[in-house]
Amino acid sequence: MANGQWPLTIAVDALGGDDAPGVVVTGAVQAARAGCRVTLVGPADAIGSLIAAAGASDLSSLSIADAPDGVAMDESPRAALRRKPRASITVACELAAAGQAAGVYSAGHTGAALLAAHAAFGMVDGVERPALAVLVPTRGGATVLLDAGANADCRASHLGQFGVMGAVYATVALGVTDPAVGLLSIGEEAGKGNELAKDAHAALSAMPIRFVGNIDAARWFHGDATVVVTDGFTGNIALKVGEAVVEMVSQQLSEANPGGLGGALSRWSYATAGGAPLIGVNGLLVVGHGRSTADAIASGIALTARLAEGRVVAKVAEAIQRVLK
Repeated sequence: MANGQWPLTIAVDALGGDDAPGVVVTGAVQAARAGCRVTLVGPADAIGSLIAAAGASDLSSLSIADAPDGVAMDESPRAALRRKPRASITVACELAAAGQAAGVYSAGHTGAALLAAHAAFGMVDGVERPALAVLVPTRGGATVLLDAGANADCRASHLGQFGVMGAVYATVALGVTDPAVGLLSIGEEAGKGNELAKDAHAALSAMPIRFVGNIDAARWFHGDATVVVTDGFTGNIALKVGEAVVEMVSQQLSEANPGGLGGALSRWSYATAGGAPLIGVNGLLVVGHGRSTADAIASGIALTARLAEGRVVAKVAEAIQRVLK
């Protein structure tokens, strides 16, 4: 960031999220006032009215791209995108693919966002599957977890590539120059786990990364690895269980001691993390939580801007090409 301004524009899916478009516009206004350049993608008249109501009509860093439709959370993403060729997430990804935005942020339907990004950007050459990469707080700081839900079914070769992509993302998001990469499993020994875990251990061992072996789930939050690799089914469950436990404990602590330890658990909040980039597509998409608040939306937009400026997509492509040679 230079002179308090991000020089790159982020396209924001204004119809994405449980409380869209109101909460998305509010978050985008926050981000724009903090120095981000934002294009809100959605019905122009409705978005314009919300911007005016927020007293932000004079913000030169905030613009609108018209898109009449959104994808509801309960819709089939593939069918919805076929019926709605001008859906907000599609238009946002097309803007980025055309070079009119440096990245896309959406707190909407994850499946629709993944499909729209794949269609608009294509895959990085050599990448078999993309992965959602989430920053998870640990005792030692933070860990990159991937895949957090892009692929329910994975092969060992996919997890091997996730290790490379996660290591690249960790260098950009966490500033770690030589991240330790671990494989989430039921024990630390190489022979522990199901067949996918055993084969993935061998695949990760062959990659040009600092692979530290299996990470037992009980040790994950101790920060034994900077990057933790798993399939999307397991990763999504692990992430949601963690969020739910922290939410429950935080509420109980707050009730017992208002203003006390409960606040310290906010590092686990999706509002703080902002979102998860889809690593492996040839463009930048950050997916936020459907329940995102305005603060979470603003954090997600800022994260997208940082990743765009950090050239995370190009760096993943370069790393994968080195692996393939």
